[in-house]
Amino acid sequence: MFGRKIVDAAYASMMRAIQHDATPNLVALHYNPDTWQVMNVLLLPRFVFSASAIEKRPPLGPSARRAGWVGCNILLDALPAEARISIVRGGIVAKPSQVRQLYKDLRPLARLKVEKRGWTLDVLRAIESLGKHEFSLDDAYSAQTQLARLHPANRHIRPKIRQQLQVLRDLGFLRFLGRGRYRLRNTGL
Repeated sequence: MFGRKIVDAAYASMMRAIQHDATPNLVALHYNPDTWQVMNVLLLPRFVFSASAIEKRPPLGPSARRAGWVGCNILLDALPAEARISIVRGGIVAKPSQVRQLYKDLRPLARLKVEKRGWTLDVLRAIESLGKHEFSLDDAYSAQTQLARLHPANRHIRPKIRQQLQVLRDLGFLRFLGRGRYRLRNTGL
């Protein structure tokens, strides 16, 4: 089963790919080694990766064949839940039309410039972590410490959260209900 993270390749290469909007789609496979049965297949579209979802691993030790090489992990729990599209879950294959619709629902993220996409994904993930279908602006502000840690160069976290809520609204990920209230689109919450 997929855990919190997926081991990836070179850290510098992955960060460069994110910065240049050149990450590939990732399809992760989990199977039962005894029966060779496919248990889970997960699709991570190329436009859902941000720097905050990548963890730098320690360099390989001096006795390693590639001493000093630095790899990375993809932090699945740092990606919005919507960004993790299950093609197969628990051995059950999703309907192709459902997978295509989930991908289509995410596709507006690809329109964002890569340097802005990270903030949008991080705010969406923070909102999802509230565990509420409807939430308030104050609820969104409760993530400001976490977002400040992810984006230490930004000293105006609350205005940035408000801005990203507008971006998410415009992209169709949430709906503004009025008076500082929002509703996430169907996310399974």
